[in-house]
Amino acid sequence: MDAFLCIEKLHVIYGRKKNSVHAVKDVSLHIHPGEIFGLVGESGCGKSSLGKAIIRLTDPSSGRMLYRGADVASLRNAELKKYRQEVQMVFQDPYGSLNPRMKVGNAIMDVLNVHGIGDGKEERRERVYELLESVGLKPSWAWRYPHEFSGGQRQRICIARALALDPSLLVADEPVSALDVSVQAEILNLLKNLRQTRDLAFLFISHDLAVVRNLCDRVAVMFNGEIVETGPVADVIDHPQHEYTRKLLAAVPSF
Repeated sequence: MDAFLCIEKLHVIYGRKKNSVHAVKDVSLHIHPGEIFGLVGESGCGKSSLGKAIIRLTDPSSGRMLYRGADVASLRNAELKKYRQEVQMVFQDPYGSLNPRMKVGNAIMDVLNVHGIGDGKEERRERVYELLESVGLKPSWAWRYPHEFSGGQRQRICIARALALDPSLLVADEPVSALDVSVQAEILNLLKNLRQTRDLAFLFISHDLAVVRNLCDRVAVMFNGEIVETGPVADVIDHPQHEYTRKLLAAVPSF
């Protein structure tokens, strides 16, 4: 199976000269259609910077990102808008991702309006209802505000909004780390189901190796901005080759 996202020798540097921070260093990886690719490492290792570079919230300093053969860094205007339909992101903090003064149905409908999806307001409203149902929420809840939902429900809303454009790749940046353990399991099961029903690929960013083992097909371990180990998730976790990976595994509590 050919990869549809190929990242080659990517660097992300914030600031200039003496005050610069080299967040992502010479990273290369590839993601296949329909797979869940895990990216693990401690806080501050560059995981989120890589995710933001992939969706063009941050511009890479050097290197290449190829999506279906197209150079992501060179995309402009209509081509960039099309790319952002294909590649969406779900952030760690669902409450911070939603406008507290906007009903959640309108937050989803705004996405449809901007990208011209749906023929008129009524069709878009029906699309909102379908999206909420697809993530396990009642359509009538579309006209509530974010503060009326639990953390897990808000994350489902954010996932529904990301799905509004029928993306092929979802970058999920620590999507369950702010949730209770029981709610985490529900969201992870939802992601698994969406992968099957929508043929979605995921870049799943996490610091939790137990979650990654349960969810992902392949995994890359990131340390100090670099990928130090990558491979099938069972191989990397059961037979770690790099010292940092072994330290990460040793830090996981056992009961």
